[in-house]
Amino acid sequence: QVQLVESGGGSVQAGGSLRLSCAASGLIYRRFSLAWFRQAPGNEREGVAAIDTGGTTGYANSVKGRFTISRDNARNTLYLQMDSLKPEDTAMYYCAAKYGLAQTLDRSQYNSWGQGTQVTVSS
Repeated sequence: QVQLVESGGGSVQAGGSLRLSCAASGLIYRRFSLAWFRQAPGNEREGVAAIDTGGTTGYANSVKGRFTISRDNARNTLYLQMDSLKPEDTAMYYCAAKYGLAQTLDRSQYNSWGQGTQVTVSS
């Protein structure tokens, strides 16, 4: 059974940085593509960044140049470095995993999800 546990969320002022982590268990980590999604109240869950088994990454336009996704296969951990944060980045952030090579920001492709970590950015 796949388990994903996020950490690292918190409150920060605009322009600040946070680093999210997602620890995974119950899977052959290197065979899974991974992603970060976020959901603000009243909004749909949207893809933020994704990384495939080979380390190829993809980003939503809204975070390009500010967020960096990475993975440590030795530690079974996914990261999201968030810099130059804006109030509109405020949301619950979720990590997700899917078996297979290709990374995608399509949430319907992911079948394993964490419980989320809250990020709040004040102006």
